[in-house]
Amino acid sequence: MTAEIDHYDVARLGEIREHILAIHAEVRHRDFGLTGDFYSVARFDERLSTYASRPGWTAALAREGGEPVGFCFGMTLGADTRWWRPMITELPPEAVREDGERTVALNEIVVRKPWRGRGVARQIHEAWLSCRREERVTLLVNPSAGDGAVQAVYEAWGYRKLREQQPFPDSPVFAAMVRPVRQP
Repeated sequence: MTAEIDHYDVARLGEIREHILAIHAEVRHRDFGLTGDFYSVARFDERLSTYASRPGWTAALAREGGEPVGFCFGMTLGADTRWWRPMITELPPEAVREDGERTVALNEIVVRKPWRGRGVARQIHEAWLSCRREERVTLLVNPSAGDGAVQAVYEAWGYRKLREQQPFPDSPVFAAMVRPVRQP
């Protein structure tokens, strides 16, 4: 399946915010049964606002027949980023050196259930990356999501696990992963 994918910057976030929040609620709550404050729509909306306030934030929204089916978004890691600080085991300084151009963080990628398993997530991911100029992309994944299947998908897309981190006191422990923005 080929979805129609549009790109958005922070100036256009208002056009898609409600779609992002609705897809988040549908997938995280209904499909995956994730509960607790960390997964609430209000907390997710706070994180979305925080991420979108940072330089280099962009999003990609996929539609099929005009219906929103999934999204991803992320931002450039600045020289003063705190992204790498909550690592459970410290990384070497070169691995976490940021200059505002080296790394883009993929904060979220979510696809609605009827469109999963059809290559839509990868299509959104690669379309979003096609507009990025950084050299590498990083993401956090819950290693227990889908009994490890979600992390395995990212590995198939070329990501490798660096270490683990817990960015919020009430969040899961995530695997921090990285790959080049452009695959050979």
